[in-house]
Amino acid sequence: MSDITNPEAPFKLAVPDADIDLLHKRLDLVRFPDELDGAGWNYGAPLADVKRLAAHWKSGFDWRKAEAKINELPMFTRDIEVDGFGTLNVHYIHQVSDVKGAIPLLFVHGWPGHFLEVRKLLPLLTAGGKDQPSFHVVAPSLPGFGFSEAPHKPGFKGQQYAELLNKLMLSLGYGEYVYQGGDWGHILGTHTIFHYGHKHVKAWHTNLPFPNPPTFTKFPLLYIRSLITLPFDQAAQQRLAWTSRWMVRENGYSGQQGTRPQTLGYALSDSPVGLLAWIYEKLVGWTDKYPWTDDEVLEWISIYWFSRAGPAASTRIYYEMGNGGSQSLATWPGWTSVPLGASYFPAELIRLPKLWSPTMGKLVIESEHDAGGHFAAFEVPEKLAGDLRKMFGKGGPAHGVVPDKTGYDA
Repeated sequence: MSDITNPEAPFKLAVPDADIDLLHKRLDLVRFPDELDGAGWNYGAPLADVKRLAAHWKSGFDWRKAEAKINELPMFTRDIEVDGFGTLNVHYIHQVSDVKGAIPLLFVHGWPGHFLEVRKLLPLLTAGGKDQPSFHVVAPSLPGFGFSEAPHKPGFKGQQYAELLNKLMLSLGYGEYVYQGGDWGHILGTHTIFHYGHKHVKAWHTNLPFPNPPTFTKFPLLYIRSLITLPFDQAAQQRLAWTSRWMVRENGYSGQQGTRPQTLGYALSDSPVGLLAWIYEKLVGWTDKYPWTDDEVLEWISIYWFSRAGPAASTRIYYEMGNGGSQSLATWPGWTSVPLGASYFPAELIRLPKLWSPTMGKLVIESEHDAGGHFAAFEVPEKLAGDLRKMFGKGGPAHGVVPDKTGYDA
């Protein structure tokens, strides 16, 4: 049963006219940097692209049209109390399937993503019938992202995110559910499953497989196998080389956000063009040649610009989860036997040997794709939805993990 003392409130976006006017005024006053001849993407977002997008944001992009489309989604807010941090008001999509007994699924985004990453998945996952499972989808804005309230003091880490996410699902009446995430959605998934797996989270799926190298003390057989086979595994060596190049050439943003997010925050909060360039670079560079339209880019950036806590708040997750740069962002709380599925997309940022994947958890199904990148739910929603259907559908390794909620003939 839902918590009637903590009811959900329907949510509709209604950005004040004054906020839109202020955005346009700031775009009027932009001062662009110079650019080296022939620089292309080597130094970051190209000047011509950012100028075009800034001009369209000021004079062509219709936020009210985008806002009306977003408001067609079933959105709500709810107060969630987090131990030691008081109550946070959380924004989320809650798309209920018409299929009786559909599987509750928690979809968690990352940075620079937001709740709209799930939009293309919704009709695919809530469909269902005789031959495939159906899902009730809950897609929150993480605290400090989109239209969720941000934490007001330091120290909001993995355990707190897990508590908030689990309490949200319980408040909706979902005592048992499954989990899907990439980017921070994957990392926060490790914490949610560690603290609430088996009892509440019955299975999970990641589209950013981020395994640790096996050690002799924790995974002795896998460690020995890795020592013997990895030097001769060409695909694994290519994955490691890809990841190494990305860490050297593309990971600077993480270092800044993980050590001095407040300093960066002044630029992101004060300059719409600064915010545009900071995120646009990732949208293009982290996808698999996805054909972004200018309106798609600007809707995406506008969610950050008009966000409840402002665009700087979303960057603090890097500082908190990495203890100010003193530990890996992907430090895990521990291995669990909750069933895990993994999807591998060719343009993903971190690509590690598949041999290591069992270090993430009880791996029951894997899928490798020929297209797609970091924002798989947005780029190739059919592929990601298909993987979830295989995992939870009839004959799949996680079929029936949520008892009596198959949503189709068993």
